[in-house]
Amino acid sequence: MGRVTERRKVLRIRDGVVSTRPDTLVAEEPLEIRLNGKPLAITMRTPGDDFALAAGFLVSEGVLGRADELQNIVYCAGATVDGSNTYNIVDVRTAPGLVMPDITLERNVYTTSSCGLCGKASLDAVRTTARWTIHDTPPVRLEPELLARLPDRLRAAQQVFDRTGGLHAAALFTEEGELVDVREDVGRHNAVDKLVGRALQNGTLPLSRTVLLVSGRASFELAQKAVMAGIPVLAAVSAPSSLAVDLAAETGLTLVGFLRGASMNVYAGEHRIALQAAAAQG
Repeated sequence: MGRVTERRKVLRIRDGVVSTRPDTLVAEEPLEIRLNGKPLAITMRTPGDDFALAAGFLVSEGVLGRADELQNIVYCAGATVDGSNTYNIVDVRTAPGLVMPDITLERNVYTTSSCGLCGKASLDAVRTTARWTIHDTPPVRLEPELLARLPDRLRAAQQVFDRTGGLHAAALFTEEGELVDVREDVGRHNAVDKLVGRALQNGTLPLSRTVLLVSGRASFELAQKAVMAGIPVLAAVSAPSSLAVDLAAETGLTLVGFLRGASMNVYAGEHRIALQAAAAQG
């Protein structure tokens, strides 16, 4: 799909000099996710990896957990009055006999590029039952110096950001700091869904010995998505929310915020951080 970026005319003012020029912008379009033919959610996303996004979304909702539970994903034709396909509607078909969690069938969710899932009836409704506990035995152990290097590696892998400056990114790293996968999207939660969806399709869930790094803040939704994918460590370059910290503490997730250079805050799961090495340097 070729709609990741679009060109728009812009009035440019630099040091009092006015000019016009084309500018490259990140594309943002709605994606409707249907589950077995029934509308389920609409998200504003950057086109691309739509099937992975839909699959990852359904992992975070507790619908999917294994590759064999996914029958197929297709774009729906006839999305417009004239019958043309806009590639903005996908239908996820689950394997015959798969039991659907009630939460997914009782609501139509609207998600946005900024807030993740909206309109949840209560905090209890958000705390979807995970397929796996966070189970990394022995626990993942991360040197602070290794964590400090990850944002630069993520930034170097952001191809579309270099052209637009307007995308969030999420990346999976091994416990040794090797980049496994990176996805970009106008919504940070979409970027995470694309990572998790690809892992589902590849049969690599749960992601029990990985680190998830996100380019913005760590919201409750992102912490939930990490837990649902079995990821033991979530790191963010900005602040976490109070609910994200609460969820991390309850589930055993290691949550790192304000990961900038050699500085970081560990809000939960500090047993996975090699604090002895950090103390020795202090």
